[in-house]
Amino acid sequence: MESRMDGRVALITGASMGLGRAMALKFAGAGAKVALLARRPDVLAEAKAEVGKAGTKVEAYSCDVSDKAALEATWAKVVADFGQVDVLVNNAGASAAKPFESVTDAEWEADFAIKVWPAIRLCRLAFPGMKERRWGRIINVLNTHAKAPAANSAPTSVSRAAGLALTKVLANEGAPHNVLVNALLVGLIDSDQWMRRYKQNPGTNKTYRDFLDEFAKDRGLRIGRMGEADEFASAACFLASNSGSYINGVAINVDGGMSPVV
Repeated sequence: MESRMDGRVALITGASMGLGRAMALKFAGAGAKVALLARRPDVLAEAKAEVGKAGTKVEAYSCDVSDKAALEATWAKVVADFGQVDVLVNNAGASAAKPFESVTDAEWEADFAIKVWPAIRLCRLAFPGMKERRWGRIINVLNTHAKAPAANSAPTSVSRAAGLALTKVLANEGAPHNVLVNALLVGLIDSDQWMRRYKQNPGTNKTYRDFLDEFAKDRGLRIGRMGEADEFASAACFLASNSGSYINGVAINVDGGMSPVV
C-alpha cells in the first residue's frame, strides 16, 4: 500500500537533520508540501535544498521552539505561506539522561522547555483548524523510555512520558473530528548523533558501519542492526497519510523489538 500525502501541508520541528530531515524527505516524496522548523539557518538551508528536489513546495523557518513568542510568530508565517497545516510532527528535542539525584532544577526546566511546551503550544495552534476542516494528523516523536523508563534516564524519560499522555488526551478529543494523534517511539536509529559519537573516537580502525553494528550487538538487538532514519520516516508517512486513517491514540515502537514493553 502506497502512502500518499498529495496536497497536504506538513509542519515538522527539528527538521534540519536526522529523523526530522528524513521525515521531510519522505513526506515530500509522497506529495506533501513541507514546512521545516529548526534553529540553525545554515543547516536548514541545506535541508530545504535537499527536500525541494522532490518538486513540491518547501519552506524553512529558523526558530527556537522553546521561545513561545518566536514559535507563535513562526506559526503565523507558516500559515501565511501555506494557508493551513494538515500534519504536525513534534520532533524537536535532544536526549538528556543521567542519575536522578544529579539532575538540577535548571536541567528539568530546560528539558521540558524543549520537549513538552513546544508540543503543547503547536498542538494548541494546530488543533482548531484541523477540527474545523475535519482532517488532521499529529505525530509526537518520543522514545521508548516513554513507556519503559530505565535507571539513569531522567529527565528525558519523564518528559517523554508527558508527551505520551499528551498524545492520548489529544487523540480522545480529536477523534470525533477526524483529527488523529499518535506517537512514534524511537529506539536505536542511525542518525547524526551516532555519527557524532563515532567521530568522538579518533584513531579507531572501525568503519562507521562496524561501529553501529557493534553497538547494536552490545545492546542485544535481536534484529542484528540499528534502524535507518528512512525506516522511521516510512512509519511516520503511513500515519500522516490516509493509509493510517483508523490508527489513533497509539504509541508505536520503532525499535526493532528492543523495548520490553509493546
